[in-house]
Amino acid sequence: MSFIKRIFFFILVNVAVIAILMTITSVFGIEPYLTPYGLNLTSLAIYAAIIGFTGSFISLFLSKWMAKTMMGVKVIKHPGNHEESKLVEIISRLAQQGGFTMPEVGIYNSPEVNAFATGWGKNHSLVAVSAGLLQEMDANEIEGVLAHEMSHVANGDMVTMTLIQGVVNTFVIFAARAAAYAVQTALGKDNEAVGGLSYWITSIIFEIIFGILASTIVFWFSRRREFAADYGAAQFVGKQKMIAALKRLQQLTDRIDPSQKSLATMKISDRPSGFMALFSTHPRLEQRIEALQKAMVS
Repeated sequence: MSFIKRIFFFILVNVAVIAILMTITSVFGIEPYLTPYGLNLTSLAIYAAIIGFTGSFISLFLSKWMAKTMMGVKVIKHPGNHEESKLVEIISRLAQQGGFTMPEVGIYNSPEVNAFATGWGKNHSLVAVSAGLLQEMDANEIEGVLAHEMSHVANGDMVTMTLIQGVVNTFVIFAARAAAYAVQTALGKDNEAVGGLSYWITSIIFEIIFGILASTIVFWFSRRREFAADYGAAQFVGKQKMIAALKRLQQLTDRIDPSQKSLATMKISDRPSGFMALFSTHPRLEQRIEALQKAMVS
């Protein structure tokens, strides 16, 4: 039930686009916020917003293509077997319930137990499941997983993510450029000297630092949306099917190699604790199950 897939591709493209845009503006000297009289904060804010939101929206519009390309998703155009027919039938029914266009449906070849939904709008989306999920889960559990992903689509989570990421990008770029300017002037550089290679490198360093810190906001939002998607799935297909899917996933978590710490925050079944929990896109499974059990939905 992987909102992480969408976030991963989204942030990856977002960072790449911002890096390209900022490199172009630096190479060609298009940095209107640097003046002979100091830093123009209004111009910097406008510059940061343009770069930040441009990267975010380009990421959104490329998200479906990126998911297909990087995950090797095979889109089901004409179901070739009972398994594919069932997937298409469930997604079609959920789309009708939600009142939006039927998404593209796909399968990707991976032993992981996972699924994801992506796209730039509820009427332009893709829902894909792994081969491992189809092998490990029964019909009710699969229906719960698909309902969870369709809930993300129905809630417009990718658009909301785009806006949040755009705001975060804006603050990161603004703060990094302002901090780099402060460092340069503190080191005795005059205003005309600011804007060279040293300023650009210092800005990048600050952007990395601030970007890591700011990503905790995005991940916090992701965790909130997981609870909302679980609740939406319960409304689509019933609470018990969603709980069954989560409990099955909880059983499968025991098979994950705990030595792969570097992958911990990238798994839908992750169980990070302490500081690393801030970089987790999903709440702990027991928290999600408990929240659903308490939810006022049948």
